Amino acid sequence: MKISENKVVVLHYAVSDSEDTLIDSSYDHSPLSIIHGTGYLIPGLEDALTDHVVDDKFEVEVSAENAYGDRHDEFVQTVPKSMFESVEDLAVGSQLRATTDDGEQTVIVIDVTEDEITVDGNHPLAGIDLKFDVEILEVRDATEDELKHGHVHGEGGCGHNHD
Repeated sequence: MKISENKVVVLHYAVSDSEDTLIDSSYDHSPLSIIHGTGYLIPGLEDALTDHVVDDKFEVEVSAENAYGDRHDEFVQTVPKSMFESVEDLAVGSQLRATTDDGEQTVIVIDVTEDEITVDGNHPLAGIDLKFDVEILEVRDATEDELKHGHVHGEGGCGHNHD
């Protein structure tokens, strides 16, 4: 069975940057299970999966534009530390939820001074070209429940309530 829209795909992957620095891998833990065509994956990887079958092993290079997008300098802002008085353990690397003109978004603290903090709203992998090593382990039709809920269910369902 070929990978196409609304197929469940179980795969292992390793992702590295353009200098072959490993960023993440599923090979040392559980494989990733997705419903193809739902937008769960970055566009460049999802497109590359189409028409592959079980046991396919391949590499795909995904440009930043088809991964997490380009970096935007305007997403980096320095704000008064007093805006975060209620946050404990505020340190470089902390992830916070911030209200922006585009709604809620995660920002990462990249600098802390006595009076100010600098946050970055870019995805940590924005602006980085990626390379994936992929192995397709399973391809099957998604069930009606999986399609309705938008994610893959394991043995005995998905383990949470959708009511």
